[in-house]
Amino acid sequence: MPLGMFFRFLFALLVAIGFAVQAAHSQTLSLKPFKDDLFAYPAALSTGDNGAYTVLDYHEMRDINQRDQVPEKRVRAQYTDPGVRKVQQDLVLKTDAGDIRHVAVGRTEGASIIVLYLHGQGGSRKQGVDDFTFGGNFNRIKNLMAANNGLYLSPDFPDFGDKGAAQVAALIGHYAQQSPGAKIFVACGSMGGMICWKLADRKDTGSRINGLLLLGSLWDDSFLTSHAFKRRVPVFFGQGSHDVVFPVEKQEAFFRSILAKKSYPTRFVRFETGTHGTPIRMVDWRGTLNWMLTKAP
Repeated sequence: MPLGMFFRFLFALLVAIGFAVQAAHSQTLSLKPFKDDLFAYPAALSTGDNGAYTVLDYHEMRDINQRDQVPEKRVRAQYTDPGVRKVQQDLVLKTDAGDIRHVAVGRTEGASIIVLYLHGQGGSRKQGVDDFTFGGNFNRIKNLMAANNGLYLSPDFPDFGDKGAAQVAALIGHYAQQSPGAKIFVACGSMGGMICWKLADRKDTGSRINGLLLLGSLWDDSFLTSHAFKRRVPVFFGQGSHDVVFPVEKQEAFFRSILAKKSYPTRFVRFETGTHGTPIRMVDWRGTLNWMLTKAP
């Protein structure tokens, strides 16, 4: 083979290898399915804002009573795979912010994606790893992380103020060091949203997190000047139309105030007739996280 042809062949081979590596990397950032047919969203009643806003046809009779063996206490067996408990650990992390009890599922080192769930008032780290409540949806996120080289964390924290935020920030910092290439997403249920917004505003976590999921949660205008906002960290809102704790109209208004900022990456799913806990039960973890992975800074 002439020398010039050899070098052209070598260059083409290196380019092909580069594309293959890039493709493999992108595949690691797209979560593989887990029971997608069972956890698919119900029919859309309407959409708006170029697809960023969706109203879904939620029905308690179908989405709780038919899905659960014991309504709101135990989902039917086909919705879960409890085998994921083999990679679940109840841990304590000692930090300057205090000792942090948390449950970890999946890879505690070398993870490609990290998802945290922050509970609301009266909850604990155990809520976020309960395989059978909330329609089996926590079991689904656990299995999604375990099957996709990921880590799922459900921590305790002392309050919804600065101390709680400091402990969650310390937890994130620790596991970010253990998995330096991981994308980090924080899901906040109900009052847990107070910590979500505090994390967005902190310099350390606001510069580190890659997405926020607000599930039946509250709004905070300070987000519009936060470190996370400046990085265009994607935000997902899930809200029940009959949420009496945090009215859907106020959360929708906040969503649109974000969306108005140069087509900011945000989505809103309204579960029509759904109540305060509906988004935790119904959120499509895989679809939402895969969207966020395409937008994550």
